[in-house]
Amino acid sequence: MKKVSKEQPKNISQLESKINIGFINKNLLWESLTHRSYLNENHSWDYPHNERLEFLGDAVLELAISVLLYRKFPKAPEGEMTMLRAALVNYQRLALVAKEINLNKFILMSKGEARDSGRAHDVILANAIEALIGAIYLDQGFKIAHSFIESVVFTHLEDVLVTKSYKDPKSELQEIVQEKLKLTPNYKVRKESGPAHEKTFTVGVYFGEKMIAEGDGKSKQEAETDAARKALQAYQNLKS
Repeated sequence: MKKVSKEQPKNISQLESKINIGFINKNLLWESLTHRSYLNENHSWDYPHNERLEFLGDAVLELAISVLLYRKFPKAPEGEMTMLRAALVNYQRLALVAKEINLNKFILMSKGEARDSGRAHDVILANAIEALIGAIYLDQGFKIAHSFIESVVFTHLEDVLVTKSYKDPKSELQEIVQEKLKLTPNYKVRKESGPAHEKTFTVGVYFGEKMIAEGDGKSKQEAETDAARKALQAYQNLKS
């Protein structure tokens, strides 16, 4: 087992206090906080990047949210619970959760990534919260991970229900535009950026030949959904 260096770039005990979880294996916590870009500038860093933990945490998060929704809504159909889950675990929501627990202050990333405040930065935050969940699961088990998810992610359910952010923006936009403008929105990929393992897609939504809004996502589908959501915000008058 690795020994933690005497000189660490962050005081992770503050994070442990914030989330009320004391890690048995501190190495897992350090790994969950290490973004790939940090290793490019700190070759002597002892810990790997957090992508494996992110992979695990994503699965633990979806399972925990599924269990919570299943119990809270005993008569809800599968489709409705799927939409609610998607609204709770998308990168925008998880980035917000990360900021609420001050996780952004502890993530280790390159100086360039640290200066960014846009969509790419939010993706890093969302990935880090998933990695942290993966680390909690390995260190403390599913029960503690489930409790953490319930306290920091599932508490956003009320906001999701009030704002109706669980609704599929693409379907809603199509219904409104077809009714009001007699057009069907179409989507075009405008840009792909980032390395293959962390690609970002930028998609435009068009009414005819006119681009109405752009959206970003880790997949084309996610970017289309983001573009539709922004188009709905820009065209609120279509609903009246």
